Amino acid sequence: MSSSSSNGFPRQITPSIPLRRQDVIRWDGWGYKDSRFELVGKEDSLRFSGKRYPIAGGAWLNGFKAWVEEYFGVKSSERGPEARMPVEFPDPVRSEGFLRGLEYRGVRYSEDGMDRLMRSHGQTLEDIERVRGSSYAKIADVVVWPSGHDQVVEVVRLAQEFEVAVIPVGGNSSVSEAVTTPNIVGRTIVSLDMTQMNRLLWLNMDNMTACFEAGVTGQDIERELAKEGLTLGHEPDSYEFSTLGGWIATRASGMKKNTYGNIEDLVVRIKMVTGVGVLEKQFLAPRVSCGPDLNHVIFGSEGTLGVITEAVIKVRSIPEVRRYGSLVFRDFETGVGFLREIAAKRLQPASIRLMDNMQFQLGQHLQPDGTWFNNIVKSVTNTYLSTIHRFKLDSVAVVTLMFEGTSDEVKAHEKKLYLVASTYGAINGGSKGGEKGYTMTFVIAYIRDFAMEFNIMAESFETSLPWDKCLTLCRNVKSRVTEDCHQRGITRLMIACRVTQVYDDGCCVYFYLAYKHPDHLGDTNPVQLFKIIEDRARDEILASGGTLSHHHGVGKVRSRWYSESVSTTGVAVLQAVKRALDPKNTFAAGNLIGEESKCKM
Repeated sequence: MSSSSSNGFPRQITPSIPLRRQDVIRWDGWGYKDSRFELVGKEDSLRFSGKRYPIAGGAWLNGFKAWVEEYFGVKSSERGPEARMPVEFPDPVRSEGFLRGLEYRGVRYSEDGMDRLMRSHGQTLEDIERVRGSSYAKIADVVVWPSGHDQVVEVVRLAQEFEVAVIPVGGNSSVSEAVTTPNIVGRTIVSLDMTQMNRLLWLNMDNMTACFEAGVTGQDIERELAKEGLTLGHEPDSYEFSTLGGWIATRASGMKKNTYGNIEDLVVRIKMVTGVGVLEKQFLAPRVSCGPDLNHVIFGSEGTLGVITEAVIKVRSIPEVRRYGSLVFRDFETGVGFLREIAAKRLQPASIRLMDNMQFQLGQHLQPDGTWFNNIVKSVTNTYLSTIHRFKLDSVAVVTLMFEGTSDEVKAHEKKLYLVASTYGAINGGSKGGEKGYTMTFVIAYIRDFAMEFNIMAESFETSLPWDKCLTLCRNVKSRVTEDCHQRGITRLMIACRVTQVYDDGCCVYFYLAYKHPDHLGDTNPVQLFKIIEDRARDEILASGGTLSHHHGVGKVRSRWYSESVSTTGVAVLQAVKRALDPKNTFAAGNLIGEESKCKM
């Protein structure tokens, strides 16, 4: 039986993202206000502020600073002016009838400019440029905070009555412009902030399932489940800020998917408010043969069909043991071969990631300035790799590992995996390297916003692909990007990649591109030029056998390739579903197909 309210359910959770998110979250970039790279003192010494991450806490990062200055040809004195928080905002397009309806029903809302701006963008390079330069074409007209499913139903009814557009938002961590306010003329646009809808509604220990409201963030899910000795195990890089509803809407994937699965494997049932009623399966069962699975109409819908309000998810006991590891390979090609065999033998641990040499170098430099002893250890390690094993430090690749399970399970798993690694000539890099590689993921996202201040443009993009395309695609994309940059006189560039997810039949590859925008292109918008180069990289990805996205979604920035990816028939199917569930185009986010936001249908 499900636990009931008499046993402490529904359970209210203090949200990690407050109503005034600008008090905690940066308005001009990724992450927390108290966590950023900063230059301190007359010497412009570099450190990472705050205490939230292992790299923080006052440690100096001048080795990383020196590497960046040399590699990209910049100086700390060349830092651009700091962006100023805006004090003036576009006047909202008001729907008096809609607002009166909210007040009558007791639904909280705000027309404050900063509240609206904070929910009108995601985290693409273009998003951040527009926010910092106050050059956005449109921001939301009103922010609405529903308190539960029933209020969402009422808000949608009001929106339909007064022809208001509704854009559901969570932590605004999107990197596809899916939550970026569309430039719709003449309609009030509501940013429906779901983050205050974060209760644990019930927990069933017999079935190991739980029902959460969709606005709960990943970190709050894990914190709440941990009280019961449980975990969901879904850990995307953005899990501090991204929400359950956002994961479903984008078909998200987490770093530990090998053990727990992707989001579509973890969700049992979804409740979504559409323009014609509530879409929800009327049963809870591990599997049914009952026509097409309507959950998969909702997965990946990106806010275009309705508002996800609740979801039933699978939970597991917190593993007895978590252990990290790392392996060093002669080169990236050898590392890919190792991953392929691990997948074929079904030996994937909870997390297994392969970094190419450029990423390895970045990780080597992105660590606190060492003591005399630590510097000796680093020197000995480099000597061990280059002299004893004759690995070239400018070509090695590194795999980071995380194992979870009982002590006996982890030991057995490690033994089998390391035995395979030995046949590829791998060197055991130890547990500290593995743990650092895993946790550093949460800090890397902060680098881009700091780099922008020195006219260094940086962004990541990802794809999924079959194993037999992996090496060719990686080479082709790097070659295309390098050639496009050189044609424009861009010589200070970094293009790196890593394999982040491993499947039986393929993998997910991330690319990281950063370059110093050259002075001779001073009249060219740096962000727009970056977009041109990134779009050409996406063309190369598709031409080389990759997909539009593994887990970031389509949004607006990749919508022009959507038809090519799913076929014109596939687009027609989605359009038919859109007309059936949202005949008045209330959910006019403009994602996936794009044209949906330009008409009232």
